[in-house]
Order: sequence, then structure tokens, then C-alpha cells
Amino acid sequence: MTRRSATRRALVTGVLCGFLVAGCGTVPELPGPMPESVVPTRGAGSLPDETGFLSPDGFDAAQRMAVRVRNVGCEGVIRGTGFAIDERVLITNKHVVEGNQDLQLSTYDGRDVSVTASQSAALADLAVIRTAEDLATYPALAPTDPEPGDAVTVVGYPNGGALTVTKGTVIEYTSDPLNVTLGQVLLTDASVEPGSSGSAALDSEGKVIGIVYAKSSDGLSYLVPVSTLQDLLADDSGFEAQEPLAC
Repeated sequence: MTRRSATRRALVTGVLCGFLVAGCGTVPELPGPMPESVVPTRGAGSLPDETGFLSPDGFDAAQRMAVRVRNVGCEGVIRGTGFAIDERVLITNKHVVEGNQDLQLSTYDGRDVSVTASQSAALADLAVIRTAEDLATYPALAPTDPEPGDAVTVVGYPNGGALTVTKGTVIEYTSDPLNVTLGQVLLTDASVEPGSSGSAALDSEGKVIGIVYAKSSDGLSYLVPVSTLQDLLADDSGFEAQEPLAC
């Protein structure tokens, strides 16, 4: 069995939901039993050498667009990441916002941002959050999906902690191991952790080519391709309102 074949067969943790065990109840049922070997892997926690266009506070545009997401629910807190696509619209994962009593957002510089509404996609692990205040900056969406071998940079808040930038390569397109996204997904070797769900994956030009939503037991990451996000955003019925729970 090749490494890629084994990766396809590796069951994936519903992951990247804030708490690896307690937070996974919002993820759709897995196709088989969860192996005990499914554990988070540590991200490098370092910035790439070629960060550019640094602002006076030491953050570049890619870092400024990442937003912490805290889903306060009836049974605990799920931590995730999101990124803006315009001044008041944020993209993250469906499993990051599901079952929330309260959604809390904060920017790279610690500023709290109020949520006015959230919506979840029916055919992919994606969600939209609308905000009451303007977000710091937002990247462009790439016009096409990347090719295997292309570089990828993931910007997010693993474990709800410090902002982290990790780099890797697109390995291949594969079927969705969680069966929550229509069509194929991207497999990369960029390191991610719980809390990285909803992070933007950027190409070498800083454009979004995918959204992190899961990881494999051997540390590879899965992305919803940017084409899936674009298709959903182009259809008014692509997202449905996500109402807060009353506990």
C-alpha cells in the first residue's frame, strides 16, 4: 500500500474542532471507529523567512487577516480560526460554528469583534460569519484551485493560542475522509493542530487556495478547495442561517 493510499484510508479526527475529544460532537458521524492513534501534531510555530510588507506592529497582511473564533456552547468551548473575505464577512468551518450559544471573535491585535449572524453550508464543511465591525484586512480568493506540488502557507490560531504560520506543499486531490464536502478535497503536508480549523491556506502570491478543515493521523492536512467556496458564495441558497442555541 502506498503512503497516499494509506492516507486516504486513515480516519480523520473531526479535528480541528477546539477540543480534540469534547469538541468533536458537532462533526458528522465518521465512516468507522476512531483509531487511538489519532492525535494532534505540533505545528512549527515559526514564521516563514520571506514575510513581506510588514506593518509597524510587525504583522504582514497574511497574519492580519486571521481571526480567532471561540464557539461557546452548552457543553464547552470549541476553538477555531477564520479569515475575512470582505470588511464584514468571515469564512470558517461549519463544525467550528455548529451548536454555539455564543460566537466570539478576536483579531490579531486582540480586538474583539461582534457577530451579527452566521450561516452554514449544507454541502461542505464551511460557514460564513457576519460582523458588526470592520475586519482589519482580507485576502483575494485564487481564481483556480492549486496543482499538486504547489506551495501552501497556513495562517491560524492552533489551540486558540498564538498566531502561527506553517508552510507545506499540495500533495494531491483525494476523496473527503469525513464525507462532509461534495467533490474532492486537497491533501497537503502543511502542519496544523486543533484550533486550526477554518484557517486560510494561501498560495505563493498570498491568495486563498483552500480552507483547513481536518488532519490525518499521520499529520497531513485536508483543505476544502477554493473552488468549492466560490461555488457556494455564488449561490444564494449555498448557506443557511445558523441560529444560536438556548442552553
